[in-house]
Amino acid sequence: MPSLDGRIALVTGASRGIGRAIARRLAAEGATVVLSASRPGAHGDLAGTLDDAVEEIRASGGRAAGVTANLADESERADLVARAEAAFGPLDILINNAAMGKWGLPSQSTLADRRRMLEVNLHAPVDLAQQALPGMRERGRGWILNIGSDSSRQPDVPYRDTPEAAHVIVAYGSTKAALNRYTEGLAAEVAPEGVFVNVLAPVSIVLTQEAARFVGHIAKNHPDMAEPVEVMVEAALELVSERHVGRIVYSREILHNVARPVRSLDGKKVLGDAFLPADLEAVIA
Repeated sequence: MPSLDGRIALVTGASRGIGRAIARRLAAEGATVVLSASRPGAHGDLAGTLDDAVEEIRASGGRAAGVTANLADESERADLVARAEAAFGPLDILINNAAMGKWGLPSQSTLADRRRMLEVNLHAPVDLAQQALPGMRERGRGWILNIGSDSSRQPDVPYRDTPEAAHVIVAYGSTKAALNRYTEGLAAEVAPEGVFVNVLAPVSIVLTQEAARFVGHIAKNHPDMAEPVEVMVEAALELVSERHVGRIVYSREILHNVARPVRSLDGKKVLGDAFLPADLEAVIA
């Protein structure tokens, strides 16, 4: 029997990339999935839309629906959980995957950019958790997973890539560091009530087609900084199906710690283990 049979999940930032892959994997495990993104149609020149992602799950036999919300706008996200629950019922799983980054040197980060990043990367996950928690507490069961980033901590020197690459993500990483601290405290509060809250971060770069457009050159020069999307997705599945409390954990780390194999996004094939390498040639043109 699928491990998430009968459970209902909401995944934000799910029109493409990590969020879309997580939603697909949850559906393959039997979950009914509500996918959220800022809008249903095309987003700039990046492939993949919310409608496409929902249809992909339905075409494979899963149950899915889409809801739109601009998470930078507190009024648009104010009822997001309620709208998601209107589709299929009370949430068992909330995955706060959506994030916003504005790259620039820390000495030059503008107030407007910092506010927008904080809205999407910190305030939105907090708001959605607070929307979902009353029902989870009442039922005595729930999982909240916040997607973090290795940029939440200052890298050791000498830097693996250029100093500039380390510096331009400082403001973004600061918002993710704040999310880590919030997660630890919330997890300690609600774990006795059967609600499990954690942060999952990739080792550095999850090598989706979208990521390859922006940081593919780093992955080429430093393959150890990249991981297949399936590794990140399998780690997410572990954290929303088992009883972990307040972990700020990296994808390969938790898979290795629990000896969990990495499966394909449809769940049908074992691809390897925590050390599964990224296929750079398949993703980077």
